[in-house]
Amino acid sequence: MEEREFPLLYRIRWSELTASETSILLLSFVAFVLEEVVSNCTSCGPLYFFEFVSCTAFLFTLLLLILLVTPLYLRVGITCWPLLDFVYTLVIAVFFAIASIVFAADNGGMTTEKAAVVFGFVATVVFFIDLGLFVMNQGIPCLKRSPAADNPPAPVAEAEKLNVNGNE
Repeated sequence: MEEREFPLLYRIRWSELTASETSILLLSFVAFVLEEVVSNCTSCGPLYFFEFVSCTAFLFTLLLLILLVTPLYLRVGITCWPLLDFVYTLVIAVFFAIASIVFAADNGGMTTEKAAVVFGFVATVVFFIDLGLFVMNQGIPCLKRSPAADNPPAPVAEAEKLNVNGNE
């Protein structure tokens, strides 16, 4: 995969979407749909939490991708898209992992619930893969140093020479 250069703005084109970005969208949607098909639940709390996380992951990922591939990103007023993308992917990956673990531990055992859990775990893995690819290609945005910090300014030469033993 070639490394993408993002100038001040973080815009991408439809043709530049990676397999992990499109997989995240598809897997979170399938997990959400499978969870919605569940008609009867014995312990509904984990089901509702999984529903919230999978729906949020799908809708926010879709919103983020729409913003980044259309001119709408200019109207939002966000100047640090890489940081937003990094934090969003990290937070959703962690929440998807928690929701999948909780739902796997406490569900009714129906086939659709088991399938939703599987897609939840697969989506979690793909979110973490996307996060790893992001770090490999662009680094961690909040840990990047400015070029000025790496190259301290050269000391300014004194305008007046020092006298040696009080003589010139």
